[in-house]
Amino acid sequence: MGSDTDSTPVPATRAGRDGLDALLSRPDRALIGLDFDGTLAPIVADPERARAHPDAVPALAALAPKVASVAVVTGRPADVAVRHGGFAGVPGLEHLVVLGHYGAERWDAVTDTVTAPAPHPGIAAVRAELLDRAGAWPGTWVEEKGGRAVAVHTRRAADPQAAFDALRPPLTELAARHGLIVEPGRMVLELRPPGMDKGVALLDHARSIGAGSVVYAGDDLGDLPAYGAVERLRASGVPGLLVCSGSDEVPELRDRSDLVVDGPAGVVALLRALAGRLP
Repeated sequence: MGSDTDSTPVPATRAGRDGLDALLSRPDRALIGLDFDGTLAPIVADPERARAHPDAVPALAALAPKVASVAVVTGRPADVAVRHGGFAGVPGLEHLVVLGHYGAERWDAVTDTVTAPAPHPGIAAVRAELLDRAGAWPGTWVEEKGGRAVAVHTRRAADPQAAFDALRPPLTELAARHGLIVEPGRMVLELRPPGMDKGVALLDHARSIGAGSVVYAGDDLGDLPAYGAVERLRASGVPGLLVCSGSDEVPELRDRSDLVVDGPAGVVALLRALAGRLP
């Protein structure tokens, strides 16, 4: 990865450079999409302790008024991402939306409200079964996600990857019995309804605002559908830039990106550099 004189990172691909150029030439039509955990917030052992990088909100507040929209696209409940991100009531973030639960929920900064459909009935059934089984999986723990998803974390297990691999088949079977799917991540397996993913959420939002360019930054397997959405938009003539919040744990994302930055600190630096280049 190179760098130009104003410190804005230079994408390694032609498509990525075209996406960056489109953003800089028409920021009023640009959509900035961002994952939360691992992208705006450093990964921590306990997700309840995750907080946005200390410079994330100032960088977003500087950039958001200059673009069409900033969307945080996350598997977390929207209100949790808002709280952990510190996004509410911040001047400059009026163009921010949080698409929580992979787009099933939406929080708008301008109204400070969350809108969402009713939860999938399979979530409650899966949650009950997982809590019954929890003691059989030492070092793992179950995270409830606002009645819309349930996640089993293995990062605290003696061998996190072995636990992840062992649990994936039975959790996939459990999810299927209740009409759900399993979304793998970084030492986490999330059970959630089908048809909800970051790609659907990002594509719907991009089309709803008539985005002329799209940037998306993520760090995990759950971000691959959002990458796919950007690629679909590119194919339809909307330039896009794919940013990886660098992690050796997810080479699939890193290898598919146009630009790799050094984790949340690198994402924040990119946002700040973009804000500095826009009028």
